[in-house]
Amino acid sequence: MATVLVQQQSLHHSTPPPSPLPSALTVNRRPSPIPNKHIPVCPPGPTPSTPPQPASPVLRSDQPSSLLYPPDERLRIGRAPSPAVYAIEASKLAAAMDHQASQPLPDPSQMFPWLHGLHPDNHLQIGFFQSRKRHSRRSPKCWRGLTVVKLGGDLSKSRIKGAVSPNEVIAPSARFLMADPQEGFSVRNFHIQTAKLAAMSDIVVYAEDDSSQAALVALADQFATAQHAWRLKMDPLQERPTYNTFIVATPFSELEKEHPDIIAVDSKGQTTDHAMDFGHWERREMCTMSRATEISANVWLGSTPEFMQMAGAPLPKDETYDLLIEASDQANIPGPRYLAKLDRELETGPQRMEFPSSGSLILPSGNTREVEDIVNTIRWIYYLAHPETPADEHDTDSDVTMASSSGKHRKVLIHCGDGYTETSLLAVAYFMFAEGVPAHEAWLRLHCDKKRNFFAYQTDVAFLCHIQGRLLQESPAAQTQATDVAGTWDPNWFHNMDGSFPSRILPYLYLGNLTHANNPELLWELGIRRVLSIGEAVNWSDEDRATWGPDNLMYIDNVQDNGIDPLCQEYDRCLDFIEKGKRDGSATLVHCRVGVSRSASICIAEVMACKKLSFPRAYCYVRARRLNVIIQPHLRFVYELLQWEEHQMRKRNEPVKRELEWQTVTREIALLNKPYSRG
Repeated sequence: MATVLVQQQSLHHSTPPPSPLPSALTVNRRPSPIPNKHIPVCPPGPTPSTPPQPASPVLRSDQPSSLLYPPDERLRIGRAPSPAVYAIEASKLAAAMDHQASQPLPDPSQMFPWLHGLHPDNHLQIGFFQSRKRHSRRSPKCWRGLTVVKLGGDLSKSRIKGAVSPNEVIAPSARFLMADPQEGFSVRNFHIQTAKLAAMSDIVVYAEDDSSQAALVALADQFATAQHAWRLKMDPLQERPTYNTFIVATPFSELEKEHPDIIAVDSKGQTTDHAMDFGHWERREMCTMSRATEISANVWLGSTPEFMQMAGAPLPKDETYDLLIEASDQANIPGPRYLAKLDRELETGPQRMEFPSSGSLILPSGNTREVEDIVNTIRWIYYLAHPETPADEHDTDSDVTMASSSGKHRKVLIHCGDGYTETSLLAVAYFMFAEGVPAHEAWLRLHCDKKRNFFAYQTDVAFLCHIQGRLLQESPAAQTQATDVAGTWDPNWFHNMDGSFPSRILPYLYLGNLTHANNPELLWELGIRRVLSIGEAVNWSDEDRATWGPDNLMYIDNVQDNGIDPLCQEYDRCLDFIEKGKRDGSATLVHCRVGVSRSASICIAEVMACKKLSFPRAYCYVRARRLNVIIQPHLRFVYELLQWEEHQMRKRNEPVKRELEWQTVTREIALLNKPYSRG
């Protein structure tokens, strides 16, 4: 792209706009490879009968300042009366973006419920929110954003931090998109924020070096026209400063060389370390959490090595395995002949095999051939890892050699993409056999002693209880320990859980749902001694409450998941409660009803405070550790957490500078959730 010349010339309205492209929300991000996650439904609760108190005592009604306002008229492209377009250099853009990140976000009470989306035809959404705030449909006067748009919309390369494609924010008719949904109720309209706020932003357009200057000027002309039309309709009294459109006059090759700090993806399509990508960071956190560890002698549990490489996580040195067992939905139960063949092939080098994933096995009516094959496979793995252990006659199948002919200890990795979901059934079953313990004890020891986070389905619990007797009967460890197989029993807490433990976010902090909270025996077994209930009270007996003590239970009332009730005013009280448990050496369970919004927000706030992380990184940290379900703090909670990020920086006497802006944060969250959304 040639440098844009600042000269008095008319904008060419006859230049056709670029052809509309599919939204970057669908073409520039591959679906997340993390399997089996799902988005739970979060009930919003009743509409509040009285307005909540504002989140802070001081309301800021003034707009944040901008280095782009007022624009330099000497850099205007074209003549009046055409809508103005201005040229800026890369240094000016970099400074403006840095300045934008330092401006405090407006008070939430001024931005909500407008940010939720209030389409005039959406009577359900408007009826819910306007019952308490009649002027909520007016666009706030306290916002001044900065939207960077790339000509052509290909964001897979040459992408400035936070840049979007044109068709995410503007229609071919040179009008800003009406992003508010026309029907349905939602407080999680993350996908509309970029388009919704573009109209109240300065627009900066840029292009790659080989792009047409005429096309770039035409695109800028469309945005300037859209800004003018929006102002006539939404701000006829001119109560706001004017939003302007700018063209980056610096070629992109020079921009990325001189200001690499604002480049997210370089001209070669390589991501940089200067702009956080939610999807990439979530995969890194997942790999960190589920890195392979030894759960029993010579048997390891972890993520698929290829998944770790894809996520950019370094593989541990000298981590080589003789047998890699991948848990898969499509796998069949290995038979004796297959195991015998694989046993011979191990002499030639490392081998791979598959095993059915968690949740894929149906509870049999008796000791079927499939059950025998499962027990036989687990026994075969054990003898690969323990070749010195003699096999009894009744342990030997005519088609399977139960010990490696070389007598070598084989190192086995049980793995799947996320390191816990598909492998849980096989991992727990193997641990029961290898350690000679019943299912409930295997659950606890894997989690507490081996520090493994894993998820199992209710069908897995039933299946493992069904084959428990067979596994312990065949287990050399159980025989050595003289385990009474017939006398094995399952405690009440095991019967009352749904297969999953609450999610361990930090050693002293767990995130769970109301079902977890109402199982105090389970919590006690996990070392949890304090319960923080956000908007949902536990249903405990008086005996349980007396055992735990009133000081170890806290209930935060009057906080529904409705997009209206603020939560930030409770941060300090909640985090003080968590901190006291940490000092006492005990863990705290934080829960709401589903364990993904209100309680997840508190956990994110704690991770931000204790680990000194920005909101985007703390969000991905908690999201990766909330097993099997996707955390879903609604729009207002996310906004409050971005303000909490500002507060934490001021508390540490650091200059305020958000890592990512509101429009980018919400867009990234929408991209993360898109593969799991219905429809």
